[in-house]
Amino acid sequence: MSVGLKFWAGVVPGAAAIAAMVTVAGCSGSHGGRAQGAGVDNSKLVEATTDSTVLKAPLDGNSSKPGDGTVLHPNTPQTVYERPGGAPIARLPVTQLNSPTWTPVIASQTGWHQVLLPSRPNGATGWIAANDSLQGAFTPYVVKVDLSDRRLILLKSNKPTGSWKVAVGGAATPTPVGRTFLLASLKPSRPGPSPLILPVGAHSQARDTIGGGPGTVALHGWPDRSVFGRATTQGSVAVPEDALKALSLVPLGSLVLISN
Repeated sequence: MSVGLKFWAGVVPGAAAIAAMVTVAGCSGSHGGRAQGAGVDNSKLVEATTDSTVLKAPLDGNSSKPGDGTVLHPNTPQTVYERPGGAPIARLPVTQLNSPTWTPVIASQTGWHQVLLPSRPNGATGWIAANDSLQGAFTPYVVKVDLSDRRLILLKSNKPTGSWKVAVGGAATPTPVGRTFLLASLKPSRPGPSPLILPVGAHSQARDTIGGGPGTVALHGWPDRSVFGRATTQGSVAVPEDALKALSLVPLGSLVLISN
């Protein structure tokens, strides 16, 4: 069971992309200061997207930590560094899958922010120099997926707002564990099993592709309710209709914590 995730065709931005922009409108602002990485030509660096692999990206060392809700949007492509003041390893684009790029901050120090990347390997991170081209915002939401209980819990300001039985990856195609984030919101242009697809910044470790896409894991709906509470998907998380409606309002960049 899998929704076809052919990200580069047949989809348009969905409600969550709009929700992210509306939600942060009142609290957005620049992470100011002179750019520590100014002068770097990042045009030849690999783009940090769901289609790419950033080989030298440091891996997330706190994969279960919820974070403080800070998210960043690059108004111009940003150079991503291996460490503060270190070697450039990638370029973070302004958009991802036709949605605006919003990525969660997982650590900060003077003049620098460490963010999660949407690229392989799972848990890839990088550092971005603080500058006036970064828009900062706050999201109160965290999505938790418990694979053993096959349950998704939506938290707002650390309080549960919904809990649903879901379908998760099967034995041969498990849903990857760790800390990731809502990457994009896609509405299929033709009728399908889910009216909305919410890719996250993680990939199947058992398959190179899912539904014709680059193996990106997603949250999506499914019309047959009998699958919920079972391990039947190709790695994505299938959710009931009311859960998908609630998730559609969660801002992009919000953390998704997947645990066994």
